[in-house]
Amino acid sequence: MTGQSTNQLIKSLELAPCGPSPASLSAEEDSHLKKQIWNWRGYDVQYAVKGHGTPLVLIHGFGASIGHWRKNIPALSAAGYRVYAIDLLGFGGSEKPALDYSLDLWEALLRDFWQHHIGVPAVFVGNSIGGLLVLMTLANTPDLARGGVILNCAGSLNHRPEDLPRPLSLVMGLFGKVVGAPIMGPLIFGQVRRRFRIRSALKQVYGNRDAITPELVELLYRPSCDPGAQKVFASILTAPPGPRPSELLPKIHQPLLVLWGENDPWTPIQSASLYRELADDASRAVTFQSIPDTGHCPHDERPEIVNWLLLKWLDAEKT
Repeated sequence: MTGQSTNQLIKSLELAPCGPSPASLSAEEDSHLKKQIWNWRGYDVQYAVKGHGTPLVLIHGFGASIGHWRKNIPALSAAGYRVYAIDLLGFGGSEKPALDYSLDLWEALLRDFWQHHIGVPAVFVGNSIGGLLVLMTLANTPDLARGGVILNCAGSLNHRPEDLPRPLSLVMGLFGKVVGAPIMGPLIFGQVRRRFRIRSALKQVYGNRDAITPELVELLYRPSCDPGAQKVFASILTAPPGPRPSELLPKIHQPLLVLWGENDPWTPIQSASLYRELADDASRAVTFQSIPDTGHCPHDERPEIVNWLLLKWLDAEKT
């Protein structure tokens, strides 16, 4: 195969138009959200807002988007809150430029979004790496936040080499380099993003498999077809891990609600012991609640439970 035809193959794999979505799978239309675009540092960032009242800011996890909150936004806004949801740069409907992605980049995005669109203390709510961004926001810019909610909070953006056995650390480092390579990277990404692989990954991390619907698979798949998605994926795989929750929590004095799915293989319930200890400390405003038969994404797997727990906590914090 010639160099030119190889490049054409790579380009077709990376930017190939995705097949049409089934008409019934428009998750974001179902939530009746009007999407808006905000230009941040020259890049388009998609967000949505619904309702009136105390502001809540919803921050998705890796590979997700605004639509991952589709089961929560209607209930929260109907309860008297102004709900903002944002697609982090590189995800969802936001632009996917070739950048060095990091938690610091997204933290700056959230800070500027708050300054431009909110301007009063908000409650920040995040799942997975979104939860870690919540902790960073509360710790580093406390004037932005009146409280925080984290759901199965990630301990880092990537594994720290010192936290892995050396052979596995070497394998992960090599995989990151291969994914970013000009020839192999698009080929690997083209396989990783396939719908059946997304469904397989969801079956590993969702404790409630009834929540794994074609709608959810499509919601995660579609952004992977956008120009630049492969390079975003490669950049994130090699990004710095960011701060540890244990480094951030001593700086946080706002009320914090911690919700944790008990059957999460990515952030096991055992890793939540730090939050349990804080919840037992009467001097700290930390509330901890585990959720049985639930995996990494409680808000999507058990939305009725999460919405009830969140609204109950918000009401208690008003008094």
